[in-house]
Amino acid sequence: MEIKPQMVAIPKDTGHLEQGKYGPVFPRTPACYGFTIIARVKPGRAEAVRAHGQTLVKALEEDPYLLAPLKLHYLRWVLFDDDTRFMYQGIFDTDFDKYTEDAVALFTKVGASTVFENLEGFPEDWQSNPEAFVRFVREHHCPSFIEYGEYPYVTSDEIKKALRIKGALSEMLDQLQ
Repeated sequence: MEIKPQMVAIPKDTGHLEQGKYGPVFPRTPACYGFTIIARVKPGRAEAVRAHGQTLVKALEEDPYLLAPLKLHYLRWVLFDDDTRFMYQGIFDTDFDKYTEDAVALFTKVGASTVFENLEGFPEDWQSNPEAFVRFVREHHCPSFIEYGEYPYVTSDEIKKALRIKGALSEMLDQLQ
């Protein structure tokens, strides 16, 4: 079975999209689902953003599966414009509504804060008010208009399964030698 790379153009007008619990449901693309937000960092909070990243790195060292419920492929954080603005980009397997609800539930369950608390306009009651969390993300979302996948529509679970099979085959072939 050959998997060919694919690209789709996403229209600027989202009025025709199905409406989910929190707004338009963007279609699954060859890169799966995702979103990019850009927001202003609260004055003097850039180092807190960096420190939060380090806290998350340590938490994942202790529990590599901490973020597993989010079905992430990639997560990218960027501080720019002299540390006054922050970009959050996530690529994942679930639709936006589920990802957001899962993220709020996960961080609430483990008693962790979110890096978004360092951003201007982020709701203080985000843990008890997922709608406010979603509203913030939607207001700061910068939708992509082109998405490409070298291995289109493949989930993170499928990738992990393929890698386990590859490892098992490699081990089997090593034993045959």
